[in-house]
Amino acid sequence: MIKWILRKFLEIKSFEEFNEVKSPSSDYEVKLLSPKDFQLNKFLYKNIGKKYRWVDRLLWTDQQWVNYISDKKLFTYILRYKEEIAGYFELILHKNSKEAEIAYFGILEEYFGKKLGGFLLSEAIKVSFFQGSVRVW
Repeated sequence: MIKWILRKFLEIKSFEEFNEVKSPSSDYEVKLLSPKDFQLNKFLYKNIGKKYRWVDRLLWTDQQWVNYISDKKLFTYILRYKEEIAGYFELILHKNSKEAEIAYFGILEEYFGKKLGGFLLSEAIKVSFFQGSVRVW
């Protein structure tokens, strides 16, 4: 059986085109994950991605995960509700072309329906432009 997967891409080329979505509550915050932690990236990829059939990294070894998150161009941001993890996004910053790629983005299922998707995407776009990008995709 063939299953078709539809991928959609976002592109924004100026901060002036951007319409910020505010946090639904002051209890939510987005912060850079530091130090990097491949186990957390792996956990979020698996738990968020299962609903969307993210499969390309499921066979990765721990060493492949370490290599991936060790890339100096990769930055992981965590969405927290108080002290609990609610979601994340991974940014790959291409400094030479002044572009940012939102590589992965998602919210844990228990946080669905809380108006967090727009807020988290808004934060990813803001961070990208604040890092000097002129194109976010």
